[in-house]
Amino acid sequence: MPEPHQTAIVTTSVPARLDRLPWGRFHWLVVIALGITWILDGLEVTLAGSVAGALRESPALRFTPSDVGLANSAYLAGAVIGALFFGWLTDRLGRKKLFSITVLLYLAATAATAFSWDLASFVLFRFLTGAGIGGEYSAINSAIQELIPARRRGWTDLVINGSFWVGAAMAGGLSILLLDPRVIDPETGWRLAFLGGAAIGLAILFLRRWIPESPRWLIIHGHPEKAERIVGEIEAGFERAGHVLAPPEHEARLRSRRTTPLGDVFAALFRLYPRRTLLGLILMASQAFLYNAIFFTYAMMLTDFYGVPSDQTGYYVLPFALGNVLGPLLLGRLFDTIGRKTMIVLTYAASGILLAISGWLFQQGHLDATTQTLWWSVTFFFASAAASSAYLTVAECFPIEVRALAIAIFYAFGTGIGGVLAPWAFSLLIESGSRDQVFGGYLFAAALMGLAALAAALLGIRSERQPLESVARPLSWHDD
Repeated sequence: MPEPHQTAIVTTSVPARLDRLPWGRFHWLVVIALGITWILDGLEVTLAGSVAGALRESPALRFTPSDVGLANSAYLAGAVIGALFFGWLTDRLGRKKLFSITVLLYLAATAATAFSWDLASFVLFRFLTGAGIGGEYSAINSAIQELIPARRRGWTDLVINGSFWVGAAMAGGLSILLLDPRVIDPETGWRLAFLGGAAIGLAILFLRRWIPESPRWLIIHGHPEKAERIVGEIEAGFERAGHVLAPPEHEARLRSRRTTPLGDVFAALFRLYPRRTLLGLILMASQAFLYNAIFFTYAMMLTDFYGVPSDQTGYYVLPFALGNVLGPLLLGRLFDTIGRKTMIVLTYAASGILLAISGWLFQQGHLDATTQTLWWSVTFFFASAAASSAYLTVAECFPIEVRALAIAIFYAFGTGIGGVLAPWAFSLLIESGSRDQVFGGYLFAAALMGLAALAAALLGIRSERQPLESVARPLSWHDD
């Protein structure tokens, strides 16, 4: 007799049919509609850094550097809690339902940030904004893995995660305009900047209407007919475009289930795949510390050590963002050809070495604002691909029944260990005015990236071009 949370056995070719599809309009829609999440996160994080000077000079707020760091840490703490809660819901209720819920939370909270009146209100609204973005990560990364053909999964995942920096570039451009006192009062400008993020959230709600629920999730959760209908509609679109689709090469036999108990989640993480779990934690924590430590305090570095006016920091964000966009875009295909393991080791090691070198040059006083930005642009060309590969690793290496919550757990622990305290800690280092102390922080971040490269070399797996069901067999898999 099946367990209470399990139902019938389903024989299906849906996973194979999705993997054998040619690349087409449907996949571009997925990339655009889901990639906007990272654009939003990039917009939020960069705005928080770019408007730091305006917040410190605001007649209403008058933040200190540590106040700015506290608000940034609140955003990350919200992202951690949101990822865990909404990740759990994503595995239970489906990927598509959570799209709207998390975007609505983000939209409302970032709009409210524009009307903050003191430190407490600003911190609260940043926390809620982070919860919305954090909740998006689980649903989006799960959907990417489950809708994109195996042969293009690595490149697609890296490009979508790398689109964070498109948002960063947008925020840099916005800050140049909205923080220029010749154009608008900076006190009004930083508020308009956050309202702009809410406007983008409205566009997301429209685009997400066209993304279907994951057919793989539907089959596992007892809706095989709906899954067949969705895949049939996708296939019909390719056939109308003139493609001749080959028959699927294999079928899967799955025992559908209504829910997956939390015990099964932790059994998968710590009993079935303990090496993958350790690798995921190290990759996520190291990249989270690197990014959150440096990027949240980027504007303060420019203003405090290089004397860049707060309304001019956006000019320096643009080339920095360009390096971050180009990394996943140009290196992403190599994760599907040369392979995951080799490229993860390369990108983590390269970014750690380059950060250490640039930190030493900063400590010795050999850099100015321009050369500092150029060094970081090259460093984060590799670091951006490394960070995106961390999300790729934790998203594809665990069974579908626990995928969203697993992503949330890794994101939460990685960000909690490596990210939440980093902005606050680095803001204190910058506030000290000591180049030696800041250099020490950079060396610590570089060492973490080196540790991650070593972990990937020892624990990494070769999952490139492999169906998800081969990388991590579903818990519901039924052997005859």
